[in-house]
Amino acid sequence: MSDDFHKIRRLPPYVFAHIDPLKAKARADGVDVIDLGMGNPDMPTPQHIVEKLQETVKDPRTHRYSTSRGIPGLRKAQASYYGRRFGVKLNPDTQIVATLGSKEGFANMASAITAPGDVVLVPNPTYPIHSFGFIMSGGVVRSMPADPNEDFMRSLDRAVRHSIPKPIALVLNYPANPTAYTADLDFYTEVVKYCKANDIFILSDLAYSEIYFDEDAPPPSVLQVPGAIDITVEFTSMSKTYSMPGWRVGFAVGNERLIAALARVKSYLDYGAFTPIQVAATAALNGSDDVIDEVRKIYKYRRDVLVESFGRSGWDIPVPKATMFAWAPIPAQFAHMGSLEFAKLLIKETGVGVAPGVGFGEYGDQYIRLAFVENEQRIRQAARNIKKLLGSKPGTSNVVPLAG
Repeated sequence: MSDDFHKIRRLPPYVFAHIDPLKAKARADGVDVIDLGMGNPDMPTPQHIVEKLQETVKDPRTHRYSTSRGIPGLRKAQASYYGRRFGVKLNPDTQIVATLGSKEGFANMASAITAPGDVVLVPNPTYPIHSFGFIMSGGVVRSMPADPNEDFMRSLDRAVRHSIPKPIALVLNYPANPTAYTADLDFYTEVVKYCKANDIFILSDLAYSEIYFDEDAPPPSVLQVPGAIDITVEFTSMSKTYSMPGWRVGFAVGNERLIAALARVKSYLDYGAFTPIQVAATAALNGSDDVIDEVRKIYKYRRDVLVESFGRSGWDIPVPKATMFAWAPIPAQFAHMGSLEFAKLLIKETGVGVAPGVGFGEYGDQYIRLAFVENEQRIRQAARNIKKLLGSKPGTSNVVPLAG
């Protein structure tokens, strides 16, 4: 018998499996590891959401199986969110499914729509499930540029014309993980027009819709484009917006045919999140946006601290417009190492954990992803540790002045 199962053979070694043991060993050796690697929010879930969970869990009727589509109140709350945030009207009964985080929803959507050999267009670099959800489902991934610039549409047209069979779907992710790229409605309009003309579904990951730093330019939804709902499903998550990563609540919204396919697959696999969690998530969506504003301010301040302090340590970090990440080119003197070996070096020599860019696709290998998941003091300490490794004069070309 083969040592590996078919689907397992299709998956490459998990890059972070090389990093996590090094962090664990460093901690065991007494090193105070400053972990900027995993996008795991460190802020507590707002108290009113926790209290709603506590209140609901006392009712034994909520201890029974829930529903895989999500309780009606939660789906209605998500429809209300899309209405007030994006001006998009959704039917909570046919156009919304609650998921166990956006990651689960994306993977099960891939399973629902992919036949062996189907071609899917996916950004590179990108969040791993965007590719591997389809790979595990027997699909074939063709890489697309991650940056929504003038080359994107040319690359899209070239990929469609030269792919056999023709692609069934295009993945979009803006604001993007890991690159923090953002897209505007003009870009979405052009993409929707092209995909409708070529019978290509759009799967949009909008998990970072509320983590943006230009108050005058909140990230749009592709569903704001007239007619986009004919071919599009969009995925969102409460993990970052409400500091609820461990709660595992997300959504898929959009085209009824695609939502029905996802709902059918999920009906065989799960009974949805624990009902008290869904009730608490409903309270979050129906509550004040003040908690979202506060989370956004904290990430923005941490972004500015990281860019400023790392810049003074000799590592210039491009300033992200959104997400909880910075996508940083490896310093020139270490670029030859590639992202995995440089990440290992950082843990060994500085006690700073980062995410190697190659973990998000081969085109990310000259980058490191830095997450804003430590407080100001810890970020500044990481910068001081790294300065010793870089051994260069303080850089000031990318210093961001801190507010207040």
